[in-house]
Amino acid sequence: MPSEREWVDTFIEELQKRMQSVSLKGSTVRVEAGKKLPYAFEVLSYSDTEPGEQCTSQYQTDVLIYDQFEDETWIPRVVIECKQKTVTTHDALTYSTKAATHKNVHPYLRYGILLGKRNHYPLPGRLIRHGLNFDFMASWVDYEPTNDEWQDLMGVLVEEVKASRLLQGMLTQSRSKSRKHFSLIHRPLNFKKMS
Repeated sequence: MPSEREWVDTFIEELQKRMQSVSLKGSTVRVEAGKKLPYAFEVLSYSDTEPGEQCTSQYQTDVLIYDQFEDETWIPRVVIECKQKTVTTHDALTYSTKAATHKNVHPYLRYGILLGKRNHYPLPGRLIRHGLNFDFMASWVDYEPTNDEWQDLMGVLVEEVKASRLLQGMLTQSRSKSRKHFSLIHRPLNFKKMS
């Protein structure tokens, strides 16, 4: 059985290729395994009203999808936690907490979990019950996805990148006269039965 990092390395290059369809002019969508992302940003002192000394704490992500700009700046869009075979209640609680802390620093970030080598077992109830901070959950029968599994995951990831961009725009341009105006936001739940 490969380690989780070895498993991620088997599909990360293909994921990178497939994600290029959502790159925007002036940026490229990047996919990276093991990239660190801050989950805490603390101000340790102030000079008058301006932050002085600051500190960040970071978690290593299993998979990070981000927009890379020509000036080398980047914006995180989607984190995918990857787990093989089984998921314990502790795993579900831990990963959901990581999702919440990352979203405190990046409120537009989308967060999900991918389970590999699940054979024909469904997504576990404990993951659904305790994974409240996940935006999506996916399961592959084996380590290598079928064509349908790839298509399903890519459909979700493309939508999550778009959602992240929209959310960021809404949060950062809320006082701009040229901002997009919305009168309804709805988070539907989509389900796919196992075949």
